[in-house]
Amino acid sequence: MNQLWQRFLAPVVDGLRYATLTSYTWQQPRLLLLIFLIPVLFLGRWLLVHRRRPRLGVAFVAGELRRDYSAALRFVPDIVLGLSLAFGLVALARPQRTDERVVQTGQGIDILLLVDVSSSMELQDLRPNRLEAAKRVAREFVDGRSGDRIGLVVFAGDAYSLAPLTTDYELLRENLQSLKLGMIQNDGTAIGTALGVATNRLRDSRSRTKVCILISDGENTAGSLDPLTAAQLAHAFGVKIYTIGLGQDGYVPYGKDEAGRPRYVETRLDETTMRQLAQAAEGQFFRASDNNALRNVFRRIDQYEKSEIKQTRYRNTKDYYRIYLFWCVGLWLLWLALKNTFLTNSLED
Repeated sequence: MNQLWQRFLAPVVDGLRYATLTSYTWQQPRLLLLIFLIPVLFLGRWLLVHRRRPRLGVAFVAGELRRDYSAALRFVPDIVLGLSLAFGLVALARPQRTDERVVQTGQGIDILLLVDVSSSMELQDLRPNRLEAAKRVAREFVDGRSGDRIGLVVFAGDAYSLAPLTTDYELLRENLQSLKLGMIQNDGTAIGTALGVATNRLRDSRSRTKVCILISDGENTAGSLDPLTAAQLAHAFGVKIYTIGLGQDGYVPYGKDEAGRPRYVETRLDETTMRQLAQAAEGQFFRASDNNALRNVFRRIDQYEKSEIKQTRYRNTKDYYRIYLFWCVGLWLLWLALKNTFLTNSLED
């Protein structure tokens, strides 16, 4: 009995629940609109019969006619017929559920973002400043990747791995958002040390492609590892380096003075070294002097470094119209049975 209920009766009863009906997708959803025409159909039938029905004048003495609520039972067959038609329309609309399974084949690539957080990243030739512009565009770059492991290294006078290689992009976005000026106490620009930390992260990677994206606005002024030596070491482990030089040369805005007037400081990017680093590791150097240029640089890198990941989608669609067809036929047979009982007024038919 329990098996009969679980296998046959439970699905039939469960199909009447509102949550079940809303969980379906419908192959012919417009047919459901015809359900609202069923009451109109019965109303039209009643009006037609009411016009043609012969009338017999009968006089009753006041108070002698009693109301009998059992007379309302004569509407039961029509209600049963209406429900049968409604379930029939639900069955014709083809309720379905689709299970989709995605299988990925291929392999993503490993990418490390190396972001300069030294004090010079506060300069405002990029809006609102260099660091915030770099963070915003790096987040957009992360949003555009799929299936790749991405990590984060921050550096100033020292370098630290802030986020390991991961596909948890939400965690990575949170780490990018947490970047701020002064988070590394030792100020300066240790490009060589940052490349060394990145190479240490990537050297054991089994990915066919390993990429470093170095974002900095100055020349190497700290650290004990020469940047060019670090780039050559990275290349020996199969790491490709893209370097992005931020900002403009010359005098650029840097806050305001006591009178509220813009203050300017002189800055210079060691473009020669940045180019050498990229060439040593089979990458490219890009110069980003404003926000749009920085965004375009990341778009170009995104086009260069593509993962060869193929997605195969398997869709399994299951029909549930049989449940409602069962109700339709069952109620139809019940209606035919009720027409031959006392519930139906034979004079009306």
